[in-house]
Amino acid sequence: MKTLELKFRNQQNRIVTLTLDDPIEPINEQAIRAAMDQIIAIRAFSTAGDSLVEKASARVIERQIEEIEL
Repeated sequence: MKTLELKFRNQQNRIVTLTLDDPIEPINEQAIRAAMDQIIAIRAFSTAGDSLVEKASARVIERQIEEIEL
């Protein structure tokens, strides 16, 4: 399973993470930057009354899950 983490800074300089499951592949870095800019511009999310003000980072995380039969 893959997830895409978008990390932003809010007005209090705290990191806020949005996590999206199963990102579209191949990963398009320009589209991610544009989406993050749009999220900031339209103030799509806020945290404890603070708006997101800048991009901090983005990353794809891949997890492998192996079920253990009991």
